[in-house]
Parts: sequence; structure tokens; C-alpha cells
Amino acid sequence: MKLNKKLTFSLAVVFPLLFAVGNTNAQTKIVEAFPNLSFSSPVDIQNASDGSNRIFVVEQRGIIKVFPDDSTINASQIFLDITDRVSSGGEMGLLGLAFHPLFKSNGYFYVDYTTSNPRKTVISRFQVSPVNANSANASSEKIILEVSQPYSNHNGGQISFGPDGYLYASFGDGGSGGDPDGNGQNLNSLLGSIIRIDVNNSSGNLNYSIPSDNPFVGLPDHRGEIYAYGLRNVWRFSFDNFNGNLWAADVGQGLWEEIDLIKKGKNYGWNIMEGFHCYNASSCDTNGLTKPVWEYGHNPQGGYSITGGYVYYGTNASELTGKYIYGDYVSGNIWSLDITNGIVNNRLIQNTSYNISTFGKDEKNELFFADYSQGKIYKFTGDKVNSTGGINQPTFKLKQNYPNPFNPNTTIEFTLEKDQNAKVEIFNTLGQLVDVLISGTIKKGSHSFQWRPVNTAGSIYYYKLTTKIHSVIKKMVYLK
Repeated sequence: MKLNKKLTFSLAVVFPLLFAVGNTNAQTKIVEAFPNLSFSSPVDIQNASDGSNRIFVVEQRGIIKVFPDDSTINASQIFLDITDRVSSGGEMGLLGLAFHPLFKSNGYFYVDYTTSNPRKTVISRFQVSPVNANSANASSEKIILEVSQPYSNHNGGQISFGPDGYLYASFGDGGSGGDPDGNGQNLNSLLGSIIRIDVNNSSGNLNYSIPSDNPFVGLPDHRGEIYAYGLRNVWRFSFDNFNGNLWAADVGQGLWEEIDLIKKGKNYGWNIMEGFHCYNASSCDTNGLTKPVWEYGHNPQGGYSITGGYVYYGTNASELTGKYIYGDYVSGNIWSLDITNGIVNNRLIQNTSYNISTFGKDEKNELFFADYSQGKIYKFTGDKVNSTGGINQPTFKLKQNYPNPFNPNTTIEFTLEKDQNAKVEIFNTLGQLVDVLISGTIKKGSHSFQWRPVNTAGSIYYYKLTTKIHSVIKKMVYLK
């Protein structure tokens, strides 16, 4: 029987955002992205952002497959096989993949997986083979972080580099049901949190360092790695390519699934709250808790296990541009959500029969999702922007800085064809944000800025111009 597509939700608390629900434009369609390929229990889809136009699919058992981003491709290759060290099944397995911002030059990538005896989450770094770009060296593993897991479920598993160049990772509350160990509200445990670490530097006996501006650095009985907490089991989170917003989908306990906009140092309420609601009505002090931006109830019109997605900036379905696309593993529903002028609009794209385990993007910002049960990858099509122009065509030009190399300063110029939101950022060779020249609504025309490094070592730097749809990066050299 086809499920009723009209979404109905009830909010038990007053919240300063307004809400709207409905169906999205009917022209958005879902099609198989790679009809000749199938995978074993796919749980993550990534690209390397290295210009190679490849897709990487993570299989829960401990294998990563790689293949060209070509709908006619009929075979994939094994990029990494670590089934010998991964414990898989249920909510355990190889769960996440992230490529270093400078993967093209250093070949580093990171994975998140679980083991048994003892049961733990492992975040490790591997390196691609120097002679075969489609094969990684399984013996190159460098363990970055290990976290003990008291139960087999609620392992989180998302890892991703933020726009600041740091690695973010999600950890569930430790498992069982209802957070029996109280990890969600325990700042002395990494469980129930999203962490933020610097994998480019080590500190003491750690194979990473803790950014000095993390919210709980130096506080007694607080783990400095924690970026945000009070989370039950963030299975998937992602960064908005344009504004850097961190979207997280937190899987609910018994009644409510929620979407959060993650901010540094915030407490998202678990296990005091589930969604907008008190989880334990006899003890529900909500002071200081950050509410979600959206929730849906456990029913066929909503679902039972949220799968977080991405804000869409592709060209194949322009009606989705700027909207957060997400789904539900059990109901198969897929929605778009955006927040404009304080109004949250959530619209059903399609009710499907798929077990939606993950979303992912290619290098062109087209969005995919995986059906866990059938092992197939799907994509969205709709109002495609043609080559003669449209909202998804570049509307700017970024010039090469001059002088280059430079000392003590250099000029960065760009031209906008229309008024639009844009930003210009400076990054170092580790992919870390060094400076922001401008950010916000910028007028049509030519713009010129001087950049003079302050307390900055002589080195190679990158400057990046980003609009809501496109970005371009250029290299410059500072001689000091």
C-alpha cells in the first residue's frame, strides 16, 4: 500500500522558529546512479576532492570500493580491505570515510570502524599506494584515536573535515537504550558528542592535538576534544559548503527523530530531551539546552531512524538548491528542509521503498544516497540548468594574486557578475583557515583586497572564493 505523503507533526514546546510542511516540486525524480554496480551493505559515499572524479563507497564489512563517476561504469575496484580488523554486524562495522583536504598531495584518508574483544571505535589514518591511485596500503594504518564502547549499538561513525581543516567525528551515547550510563550529559566522556581534533599535529602521547579554541579545553573533568554534546547517536552529519553550517541528524529513542544545527559548546539535551520533548518527564530541566531545528514522529508518515544528508548545490535538480536533503532508513521517506527568515520549511520529496543508509556527493556536488538492503546507489534529477546559463552557472571570476611570490603583501582581485553572497578565505597547506578577507552580500563588479600575513610563517597559501553554488581556489607563495 502506498503511504500517505502528507506529513503531520506536533510540537510540544514553543520554539522561536515557524514551521511549514508539504510536498516538494513534483519534477524531482530519483534514478539509479550506477545501474551496473551493486554493493554489500553500503554505509558511506564519498569523493576525494582531488579532481579525479571518482566515487568511493564504504561497505560495512570493512571494504571501500572505488570507481569513476560514470553512470555507464560496469565494475568497481577494491580501494581498501580491512575486514581482518573490523567487527561488523548490527550497528558495528566500517562506518565512515574522510579524505584529508590535501589528499591529492599527501594521499592521507581517515576511517572510522569498530572492533570486538575489546569493543571499541577506532579512527585511523591510511595512505594511498604511491604507484596505484585506486589502491590504498592496508599496512599503512596509523591509529589516531580509540574509544571504548560499552554496548554494540549507537556507535555514531561519521568523520568529516570541517572548513577549518580540523577533523570532526560523531560518537553515540554508548548504546543499550535510554543512555543508561549517562554519557550524553557527561563531559568527561567522548560518547554522546561530536568531537573536533587536529590530525596534522600531535600532542604528548596523542596522535592528534586539541584545537586551543575548542569549548572545553583546560577545564577539569572535561574532555577537550568535545565540540558539542548531549547527542544520542548522530549517524550522519555534514557541513554546508557555502556558509559552513554543521547539520546533524540525531537518531531518536522511542518517539522522535531530530535535526540539529551544531554550534560550538552547545548541549543538545539527550537524555534529558528527545527532540523537543522531555524524555523523562519526572526530571526535565531544559535550561541551557539547545533545541533541534526540526523533528518528526515515529509513524509511517515520518519514520523511525533518521539518515542525515547534505545541503544541495548540484546542477541536476536546481529546485533543491540550498536545501538540506535527508531521509529515513525505515520509512524510505526523503525530504528537503531549509530555514529562511526564521521559517523552517520541510517538504517531502518522495516516499520510497529504500533502506536509506547514507547520502554522499560527487565532485560536482551532485547528491547520491544508498539503499542498504539492495546495495544500490541513487541520485536526484529534476530542473537541470543548461549550459547557456542559470542559477548554477559561475557568476564570478577570481584572478591570480599579484605579486606572486610576495612579501610583505599581495593583491587579490575578483569580479562578480551580480550581487550575491560570497566570501574569500585564506588557507594554509594543512587546509586550516588562516584569514577571512570578506564574507556576506557583495555588490556586482570588481573587488580588490590586500592581504598581508600577520605572525604567519613563509609558506604556500591558498585563497578561495565561494558563492552559494560554486567555489574556486588558487595558490600563492609568501616569502619571508
